[in-house]
Amino acid sequence: MEQNEVDSLMQEINKETGSAAPPSQEGEIGWDDVKDEMEKSRQASPRAEVSDPDFNELQKTGSGKVGFDLDFILDIPLTLTVELGRCRMLINELLQLGQGSVVELQKIAGEPMDVYVNQRLIARGEVVVINEKFGVRLTDIISPAERILKLR
Repeated sequence: MEQNEVDSLMQEINKETGSAAPPSQEGEIGWDDVKDEMEKSRQASPRAEVSDPDFNELQKTGSGKVGFDLDFILDIPLTLTVELGRCRMLINELLQLGQGSVVELQKIAGEPMDVYVNQRLIARGEVVVINEKFGVRLTDIISPAERILKLR
């Protein structure tokens, strides 16, 4: 049976029953039913209620500055590292090091030392001796813009 024969039979059935849709058996869903349900769901879309967010902690104080309580971060431990210099070597060279060996660093004598907080460069400084202990006098603080550039 060809498609045109099927179409003509369907048209004859539609003429006899007086409907544009083919007769459906009980329990079947036709395209008209689907179309009706889609229109009902569009019309009856539920509205969600949205409440205003609470930004109490961001309210400005009388001085015009935002009032934050920073006490909760004051007890967070950080690792501060002062780097004298760096070098790269092969494992063979490392294994040959012994007492009295000299390791040559990339920095020149008198060049500022790098100061890191949690492995992020934040400053540079010079070595000082205070009460027979080494210290670092900060000579240059890295700006936030420079720190962001180094992250990329």
